[in-house]
Amino acid sequence: MTDASKATARTALVDFSQLSARLEQFAVERDWAQFHTPKNLVMALTGEVGELNEIFQWMPEEASKTAGQDPQTAQAVQDELADVLLYLVRLSSVLGVDLDAAVRQKLKANALRYPADKVRGSSKKHSRPEAGESGKD
Repeated sequence: MTDASKATARTALVDFSQLSARLEQFAVERDWAQFHTPKNLVMALTGEVGELNEIFQWMPEEASKTAGQDPQTAQAVQDELADVLLYLVRLSSVLGVDLDAAVRQKLKANALRYPADKVRGSSKKHSRPEAGESGKD
């Protein structure tokens, strides 16, 4: 392993430690930590994804590509993406999941499952997971 690849391996792809701490503080200050069970957080996360989905539901395909910059939808898209991220980070914290490690593992698994030279340009779902894979993304 080269020095550059060792440095890359040590560098976090995602580091939500400060955000996680702020969310914990926010919950504690309001005595909400008692409500932040995994079940409740997953349900809240699902609700926020649903709200994001509502923005795009009947939008033409071309309009969806610029929804993050369109003055009519940009703020709502930003707000809902932020809500999704906040609940995801809070959930990972409550569950004790290291998102950086999870992301690294998933990227590695997806690279093996979807070799670029075999899937390039195809949107087909991989239908036969390798042994030990769940078949879920």
